[in-house]
Amino acid sequence: MMDVSAYLDRINYRGSTEPTIETLRALHRAHLLAVPFENLDIHLNRRIVLDEAALFEKIVVHRRGGFCYELNGLFAGLLRRLGFAVTIFSANVLHGGIPAEIDHLTLLIQLEERWIADVGFGDSSRLPLRLDFDGEQHGVGATYRIARADDRWLLQRLLETGEWYDEYIFRLDPLTLDDFRDACVYYETAPASYFVQGRICSRATEDGRISLTNDALIVTRHGQREETPIEGEQAFVRALSEHF
Repeated sequence: MMDVSAYLDRINYRGSTEPTIETLRALHRAHLLAVPFENLDIHLNRRIVLDEAALFEKIVVHRRGGFCYELNGLFAGLLRRLGFAVTIFSANVLHGGIPAEIDHLTLLIQLEERWIADVGFGDSSRLPLRLDFDGEQHGVGATYRIARADDRWLLQRLLETGEWYDEYIFRLDPLTLDDFRDACVYYETAPASYFVQGRICSRATEDGRISLTNDALIVTRHGQREETPIEGEQAFVRALSEHF
């Protein structure tokens, strides 16, 4: 059984656990502020285990992060235990995704309205996005919209240039965590996978974002970006320990 209290402690959450949109928003934001998007296990030659108990051990007990299958997979379990109606589905990432029907794992939450929750897309919306609404939605520091594209939906983000950037396209076919195993193996082993090509550890902050790559620490505050070179493994480990 999942230890819900330990999970809530992990994301520094002390608010209501009633299955409402206010709770969903607060949990979503808390998760992104506390749990990093990272792929470090791939570069430590540790296989990713798509099992709720294993994910809980990694993310909650050992205070690690993960990528979409891990973060959204475990978040789905938390939400269900709090009484939310959750559907796991696949979205196709339009820049760097794989040419397969099952790609990025994300979540549909059914309340009085339908909401997309995604704590596993790196620099994603801080807040859930309303599915059946074609206007602009504000995700804290960024603007999004969800448009219909024939029998699918398209998630777009507004760039500083005023142009809309296509992030991913999706249907709502219900899936399970187990359905993503092949896609997970691709991302952790294929030479073409951007997760194989370099290390990333990234977390939202109250006023921006902090990211660590193989060769740089990038801190963004109030839209201002500061980049510090990372030279050598010791510097990488030191930055990882200090910031994550």
